[in-house]
Amino acid sequence: MTGPASASLVDLIAQAKQEGQPGRLTDLVPYARFMGLSMRHVAGELLGHLTYSSTLIGNPALPALHGGALGALLESTAIFQLLWEAETVVLPKTIDITVEYLRSGRPLDTWAKGTLTRQGRRVANVRVEAWQEDRQRPIAMAQAHFLILPGEDGER
Repeated sequence: MTGPASASLVDLIAQAKQEGQPGRLTDLVPYARFMGLSMRHVAGELLGHLTYSSTLIGNPALPALHGGALGALLESTAIFQLLWEAETVVLPKTIDITVEYLRSGRPLDTWAKGTLTRQGRRVANVRVEAWQEDRQRPIAMAQAHFLILPGEDGER
């Protein structure tokens, strides 16, 4: 995403939210672009999308997606969901994340949905589910906790 050189990341996030373009959030993060992660509005929901690439395969014998790629999708979806939904003016910092791998991820595009379960003044909790072809059969789930308390200067 391009913007004025003086625009802060928080301003760019606010602009993406105002325009209703969640994909602009992932455009701001080089790691998300490298992994093939994007955020999309689908049927009124904000969903994370991991585009399949052969570089994401962890077990070529099956073949199955690498657990780290699934973990990245889950954590990134949680962060982007929090940025999109919460009234925070700082970037969330991951406190912890617990990932449950339920079944092998096949060599297909993978989707994830984050749900903000609690937002306090300092900490937010987000639950995320990832699936491939059938949303009723998740391949991984995560529970993540984020620090959303601003520093003294308002930035972290």
